[in-house]
Amino acid sequence: MNQLLAATVPAPSIEYHALAPMLIVFGVAVVGVLVEAFAPRSWRYPLHLILALGGSVAALAAVIALAGTHATVAVGAVAVDNVTLMLQGTILVVTILAIGLMAERGIEPRLSRTGREGPGTWSRAAAAASGAVVIDGFTPQAAAVPGSSDEIAAARAGIATTEVFPLALFAVGGMMLFPAANDLLAMFVALEVLSLPLYLLCGLARRRRLLSQEAALKYFLLGAFASAFFLYGMALLYGYAGTVRLSGIADAVARDSGSKTLAVLGVAMLVVGMLFKIGAVPFQSWVPDVYQGAPTAVTAFMAAATKIAAVGALLRILQVAVPGLSAEWRPILGAVAVATMVLGAVLAVTQTDVKRMLAYSSIAHAGFILTALVAANSDGVSSVLFYLAAYGVSTVGGFAVVTLVRDRVGDEATALSAWAGLGRRSPWLATVFALFLLSFAGIPLTSGFVGKFAVFSAAAAGHAAYLVIVGVISSAIAVFFYIRVIVQMFFTDPPDEPPTVVTAPLTTVVIAISGAVTLALGVAPQPLLDLANRAVGFVAG
Repeated sequence: MNQLLAATVPAPSIEYHALAPMLIVFGVAVVGVLVEAFAPRSWRYPLHLILALGGSVAALAAVIALAGTHATVAVGAVAVDNVTLMLQGTILVVTILAIGLMAERGIEPRLSRTGREGPGTWSRAAAAASGAVVIDGFTPQAAAVPGSSDEIAAARAGIATTEVFPLALFAVGGMMLFPAANDLLAMFVALEVLSLPLYLLCGLARRRRLLSQEAALKYFLLGAFASAFFLYGMALLYGYAGTVRLSGIADAVARDSGSKTLAVLGVAMLVVGMLFKIGAVPFQSWVPDVYQGAPTAVTAFMAAATKIAAVGALLRILQVAVPGLSAEWRPILGAVAVATMVLGAVLAVTQTDVKRMLAYSSIAHAGFILTALVAANSDGVSSVLFYLAAYGVSTVGGFAVVTLVRDRVGDEATALSAWAGLGRRSPWLATVFALFLLSFAGIPLTSGFVGKFAVFSAAAAGHAAYLVIVGVISSAIAVFFYIRVIVQMFFTDPPDEPPTVVTAPLTTVVIAISGAVTLALGVAPQPLLDLANRAVGFVAG
C-alpha cells in the first residue's frame, strides 16, 4: 500500500530560494518566541531588537536578490513576480521603520510647572515608580487588570513587553504572503496569520489601557466577521470554478457564457474581507477607534503595512482571478471609492484628536488607492505600487511624531489644541510633521502629490473621470484640516501648560528617514516610478 501511494502521489517541490524572504521572517519570529521563553529577562530586549532588525534587513536583501523572478512556487500556491517583490520590499521597509518605534525604551524626567527637570539620573524602575515619562508605549504586564497592583508592581520592576517583536514579525510574514498568494486558500491562511498578532498588539498600550483593550476587542470582532465573509466567498468561487487557484477561476469565468451570478457573489464576499483590512467604506468603522486606542507604534505599523498587504492581495484577485468580471466589479468598487474619499475627508474635518484625524485621513487615502484599482489597467497597477510606498513611509513618520509630544503625566498629547505653538518649542519636529501633512494633502514637491497625480492619471486613462473629479474635491477638503494643524503649530499661541517634546533617539531617526524619503520622492520620484512601471505584470499558473 505504501509503495502504491509513493508511486501515485508525487512529492511536492518547494522552491526555498524563491520563498526565502518569507522563510527568513517566519524563522526569525520563531527564534524570537524561543528567546522570549528561555532567555534571561535582561537579555530579551537586545536579542529581540537584533533579531527583528537583522531579520527584516536580511529578508529585504533576499527580495532584492529575487528581482526579475517570474514563477509560481510551492506547488503553485505562491506567485513570485515583480509585483509581489515590490510589495514585499515596501512592507519590509515600513516594518524596519516601525520596529524602530516599537523598540523605543527611553526615560524622560517629568517636567515641573516651572519647566525644571527632576533628578538627572534615573533607573528604569525608579523612573516608572516616581512618575517620570516612560517612552515605552507597551504595558509591562499585558495580563494584568489596568491599574491593578500587579501592573503597578510590574512597572516598578521595570518589566518590558518584549514579545511585541515576534508578534510583529509573524504579522509581517502573513503580510508578505497575502499579496503573493496564488490561490484563495493560501490567501486566507495569510489573512489569519497577519491578523491574529495585530489583535494582540492593539491591546498592549501602556497608558489608556481600557481604550486599548476596547480597540483590540473591536478589531478582533469585526475582523472575525470579515474573515468569515472571505471564507464564504472562497466557498462560492470554489463551487463555481471547481478550484481555488486564481488562474483556474479566471479560466472558468472565460469559459462561462451563461449566468455568472455565483462568481459575482463570491467575488463580492472576498472583496468585503479585503476592504475591511484596507479600511474602506462601509467597513471603516473600526479604523478611528483602533488607531486611537492601540499603541501608536502599532498604529503606524497597521496603517502602513496592513494597507499595503491588503491592497496588494485585492489587486492580485482583480487582475488575475476575475478580470473577466470587470464590468461587474468596476462600478461597485468605484462607488466604494467615492464614498471612502468623501466620508474620510469630511469626517476628518470634525476631529479634535490628532490620531483620529490621521485615522480618517487613512480612510480617505484608501479611497484614492481604490481609484487606481477601478482603472483596471497597467497604469493603475504601477500607480498603486508607487502610492503604497510613498504613503507607507509618510504614515509611519507622521505617527512617530505623535509619540514625542507628551503631556504632564506622560500621555501622548493628541488633543489638537495641545499642539498650538509647537513650532516655537520644537521647530524641527513641527516642520517635519508639517511636511508629512502636506504630503498627505498632495501638495507639490512631496511624495503625496506624485502619488495622487499617478492614481488620478490612471483613473482618467481607465475611463473613470468621475473618480478623478471626486478625488480632487476630496483632496481640497482634506487640505483644510491638514493646514489647520499647521496653523495651530506655527501661528497659534501655546496653551498655559504646553506639552513637552521628549527625547527619543530611535524615533528621531525614524522621523528623519521618513521625512527625507517623503521629500526625495516628491522632488525626484522618477527612479521609484520607473521601478513601479517595470513591476507591472502578474504571473499566473
